[in-house]
Amino acid sequence: MKINSIFLVLALGVIALQIILVVRTNAILIGLDEQSVEMDDLRHQFNRVNKNVDDILWYKKLEEIAYVDKVELTGPPVGVDKKISIGSLDSMYLTNPLRIKAYVFIPRGLEEDQKYPLLVLPHGGVHSNFGSGYSHIVAELITQGYVIIAPEYRGSTGYGKRFYQSIDYGGLENQDVKACRDYMLEAYNFLDQSRVGILGWSHGGMITLMNLFQYPDSYQVGFAGVPVSDLAYRLGYKNPSYEALYSAEYHIGKTLEEGREEYERRSPTTYASRLNTPLLIYTNTNDSDVRSHEVEQIISALNEANKEFEYRIFEELPGGHRFDRMDTQQARELRLRIYDFLNSRLNPPDPIATLAELNKASYFRP
Repeated sequence: MKINSIFLVLALGVIALQIILVVRTNAILIGLDEQSVEMDDLRHQFNRVNKNVDDILWYKKLEEIAYVDKVELTGPPVGVDKKISIGSLDSMYLTNPLRIKAYVFIPRGLEEDQKYPLLVLPHGGVHSNFGSGYSHIVAELITQGYVIIAPEYRGSTGYGKRFYQSIDYGGLENQDVKACRDYMLEAYNFLDQSRVGILGWSHGGMITLMNLFQYPDSYQVGFAGVPVSDLAYRLGYKNPSYEALYSAEYHIGKTLEEGREEYERRSPTTYASRLNTPLLIYTNTNDSDVRSHEVEQIISALNEANKEFEYRIFEELPGGHRFDRMDTQQARELRLRIYDFLNSRLNPPDPIATLAELNKASYFRP
């Protein structure tokens, strides 16, 4: 059986399971509010199915230019004080190193006797995952000769309820991402330990900042797009349901009023004085998710600490929160600037210099 046929069979099987879960979920929704626990379990099953479908898309979209793998490694333990829904027999889940997944993308044609730069690419979202919507960006980076690891840090969706409730926003998730960086340098001898960068958008931009501040010797460059920057400031303009997400028992466990210091401890603005790495920040004034005036908090904190960095506040660009990640010509031109910033520090073997080269890498591969 040809490989394409195998993928088709797998995809159809997963989609069939997805339909079954949707039907079952709808059945429970009809007058069965008392079964909210089962509904929550079904939601996590549904997310597992979605993740499995999307994994197939990752392999299919990039198989021509990259070796795609999904590895398993460990981050720090969840912690005995974490309030998550687990049975008594699973108490070791709290004290053992937490198992996490990560995507690895290695360019085809790589020469093992040469050294290549590494990029760490954490996804965004309070509870999200590294979806194949990033595939055009990964393709653009792979084509330039970057090896990439994309961590599915604690709290990511698609890995079950326990992993979802292990979230440590602004906390241990940063150590998960650093563990993925360290894993790559230990596992692959063709990576150059002096050419490691990190980039991300939104919550991934926040993790980028926190990694640069907490591990200044581990990265040579960073890009933070529309980064969550100050949690206390952020909750001031979000609605009550957003704060309720953070104050859930398994999450931060306190409201902003009850624990402002805890929110500050998890915010990049608190650590701005630690920056010692070249950094580029992008924000957009019509971003309704991470508003530009929140990003201006980290910009001000860095300026007050007399740190050298670069930033751009774009005015009302189409796309709002995703203005530089879309497929428009303007978004691609903005990514060229990001890549130029990264390339000047990491020196990939085949840097993209023009829009035509970027289009070929991401949208047209004859």
